[in-house]
Amino acid sequence: QVQLVESGGGSVQAGGSLRLSCAAYGYIYSLDCMGWFRQAPGKEREGVATIDSDGSTSYADSVKGRFTISKDNAKITLYLQMNSLKPEDTAMYYCAADWWSGGTCNPQKYWGQGTQVTVSS
Repeated sequence: QVQLVESGGGSVQAGGSLRLSCAAYGYIYSLDCMGWFRQAPGKEREGVATIDSDGSTSYADSVKGRFTISKDNAKITLYLQMNSLKPEDTAMYYCAADWWSGGTCNPQKYWGQGTQVTVSS
């Protein structure tokens, strides 16, 4: 069993920054594909950023240049540094993890409980 625990959400004014963390516990061997997703009220969940075991990253167009995903392999912790936040970034942010054997990293198997990010104008 794998447990993902997010932290770091909060309320911030537009232009501000937040750093989200996601700690992985349990049978975490070969969780080589991890990422962040978000869901705003009334909207579908969307991918924000992913990172695989090769260190390759991908970002949604809406966050490119503002968000940075990273991973501490020793601590098995995933991060999302969010800068220049906008009101449209307001959402519940979820950490996800999955096994990966190459190709597109799109984690779907394990999910955290979410952490709320609210950006005011």
